[in-house]
Amino acid sequence: MLGVAQTLAWASSYYLPAVLAGPMGAELGVSPSTIFGAFSLALIVSAATGPWAGRAIDRFGGRPVLVASNLVFAAGLAGLAVATHAVHVFAAWLLLGVGMGSGLYEAAFATAVRLHGRDARGAITGITLLAGFASTVGWPLSAWLEDVAGWRGACLAWAGLHLVLGLPLNALLPRPPAAHAMQAEDGKAGQGRAAVLTPAQQRRAGWIMAYVFAVTWFVSTAMAAHLPRLLLAGGATLAVAVSIAALVGPAQVAGRLIEFGFLKRAHPLLSARLATLAHPLGALCLGLFGMQAAAAFAVLHGLGNGILTIAIGTLPLLIFGPQGYGQRQGLLMVPARIVQAGAPFLFGLALERWGAGALWLSTGLGLSACAALLAMKLPPARQSADSRPVEDAVASR
Repeated sequence: MLGVAQTLAWASSYYLPAVLAGPMGAELGVSPSTIFGAFSLALIVSAATGPWAGRAIDRFGGRPVLVASNLVFAAGLAGLAVATHAVHVFAAWLLLGVGMGSGLYEAAFATAVRLHGRDARGAITGITLLAGFASTVGWPLSAWLEDVAGWRGACLAWAGLHLVLGLPLNALLPRPPAAHAMQAEDGKAGQGRAAVLTPAQQRRAGWIMAYVFAVTWFVSTAMAAHLPRLLLAGGATLAVAVSIAALVGPAQVAGRLIEFGFLKRAHPLLSARLATLAHPLGALCLGLFGMQAAAAFAVLHGLGNGILTIAIGTLPLLIFGPQGYGQRQGLLMVPARIVQAGAPFLFGLALERWGAGALWLSTGLGLSACAALLAMKLPPARQSADSRPVEDAVASR
């Protein structure tokens, strides 16, 4: 239910401007960049909303927050549908920003943790696996709706889907255990596992994760906005650039399948370290073999991005445990949302100045994220907790 609802939420917000900004701007007499400016404002609003929404999920569970997000999404999309001036567009995207801050991955991850505690890794992976098809579903559906009913009709259709599909799915989520019961269970199941790091070490881990999440979201958003243009600057034709860029989406889903299968038993920190190397490795292939390796670059970037999306949910759970997860997750993602809002503009400037050489900017950022994760201290109590049955068996003998 969370995965399907997340597919709808992402398709009707994050992936909406790519298809509708052009016709929307043409009718309202503004440039598409103005529409994307309103979208960037929504990302900043979502950064401010995230910690509040996470705190509410910690207290009341995800169901009321996610249901409210569907109502806010529907109101924002309806506002877009009736907009007649640029100021109306900005006001509607402000509402959508509130919906994004309380209804996208961070809220869904916090909901899964509130329901499953320390065992939420599988649920987080499943949510991202299903929602990985948001662009695959959203872009063609938005384009078809715009062709049939215009961009206003497309926005109204998405608003209706939030009311008839997303809201019931979120409303059917089970009630979470009482907060005190969850605390007691966490104390029994994870005694000493999240508390083995000192407060200073936990703060350091928090800063590292905030940096890594911000860097990876910058790179992901920059590539989503400029990958075809980057490949054109490297010498590819338009048809080749578009077809290669289309490989990123399926590769992201493949990365999540790898996490769900081969990396299921691996330490989340190991998965994250490997994933941060994927984009730089793809860039190395491009540097060594030119445009002949463009497909390998797109696939490697997509694989790493897919796994990192899961790491955003699982690493804080590993380091800090489930208590207060929602609010902490919202705070950790504030820098990521802010840099995400500026990523298309900043990487676009780099592309204009350096051409294909701008890829070394994203490569350097990816390597810095890997270095930061290598500096993160592993919770040693996880190993001792996992080995406790063996120790008990030896003691009993």
